[in-house]
Amino acid sequence: MGGVAALARELGHEVEGSDQAVYPPMSTQLERLGIELRQGYEPANISPGCDCIVIGNALSRGNAAVEHVLDHGPAYTSGAEWLRDNVLPGRDTIAVAGTHGKTTTTTILAWLLQAAGRDPGFLIGGVAEDFGVSARIGTGREFVVEADEYDTAFFDKRSKFVHYRPLVAVLNNLEYDHADIFPDVAAIQRQFHHFVRTVPRRGTLVVNGEDPLLAEVLAMGCWTPVRRFGIDARHGVPLDWSARLLSGDGSAFEVLRAGVAVGEVRWPLLGRHNVMNALGALAACDAVGVDVARVLPALAAFRSVKRRMELLGEARGISVYDDFAHHPTAIATTLEGLRARVGTGGRVVVAMEPRSNSMRLGAHAAALAPSLMAADAVVFLHRPGLEWDAGAVIDALGGQGAAVPDAEALLASLRVLVRAGDHVVFMSNGGFDGAPRRFLAMLREA
Repeated sequence: MGGVAALARELGHEVEGSDQAVYPPMSTQLERLGIELRQGYEPANISPGCDCIVIGNALSRGNAAVEHVLDHGPAYTSGAEWLRDNVLPGRDTIAVAGTHGKTTTTTILAWLLQAAGRDPGFLIGGVAEDFGVSARIGTGREFVVEADEYDTAFFDKRSKFVHYRPLVAVLNNLEYDHADIFPDVAAIQRQFHHFVRTVPRRGTLVVNGEDPLLAEVLAMGCWTPVRRFGIDARHGVPLDWSARLLSGDGSAFEVLRAGVAVGEVRWPLLGRHNVMNALGALAACDAVGVDVARVLPALAAFRSVKRRMELLGEARGISVYDDFAHHPTAIATTLEGLRARVGTGGRVVVAMEPRSNSMRLGAHAAALAPSLMAADAVVFLHRPGLEWDAGAVIDALGGQGAAVPDAEALLASLRVLVRAGDHVVFMSNGGFDGAPRRFLAMLREA
């Protein structure tokens, strides 16, 4: 929604907005763009005379601001619909979908198109380090959008991505998530099938060839040419784009097209998952006519997205990272990449806030401890009232885990726990009460 606000501002609209909790880096971006932020979903925060009110999917019936809009009758829409109607017409939309890696893949894709001289527009679910913003209109033909499977709004329960009608769709992966709106993985597959139905015959589907659940989605019906990517060919499915890892931590790899080497990548990102993200982006670039060999060197300077294993700084020999974690698979691959980088020379300490709806509901509880096995110690922020039993996860960690009730206790626990040589990773898809930067400041003041 912050990105939608940025696009509206760039188009010349006067924009204001409110949220229940506004925190960096998005709050910083909006303030820099001159967009007034107001705390809380209160009717008083909606200025009289607004031409259009864009309502995010976090708001439901019963919310005071929603009820005010419905009672007083101003025009309203969803963020996905506003984007479709005001930005995407006349553009070649490239939509990146998947349970994991959407933000990073969307950013890599925009970066590569920029390197090709295309000047793409984009809407990313985070602030891209290389662009300094999460969204821009761009002057080029292509518009790259992070395509979320979450529902659109209280009045439209379809997945957001069905509104975008892309020419190229990247299907990065598919796992069960969003337990608050999807009863099972089959319900998510059905939404991905609806998304596939919107891609024209002249377009391209770029699909993770390693993912059996995506194979099942395509089996429901597919009317568009498919290009598959992956590191390991599975199920006898040939890969159009693949990689050969040149380092265990994913920081170096060779890119192959139909088994023929295109070039090598050496970049700052870590983990097998990021190699997969890069392959999906490269295949999408090829689909819109970009010479992949020519733009491949641009990945060496790619800096990713804020809060995606973002190194905040170092103090007293301790490295502090901020990571937007919300699913066990993403947690595991992120930590495995870091472990491969640091080896046995340093400990990996995780501070985790189980904040996503699926996490809070316990949908991932059984998989969480195995996803943390690459860590040497874990401290959970277990807020009062959280519908989730941290005890079972802590027990499964074999004495390497602990739970605390608030951010102050978490910071105090970490201060005693850490030592020089440690790598401390804060994992949350929320504000985490500013804990990552507060911890780094605490180390520097010690």
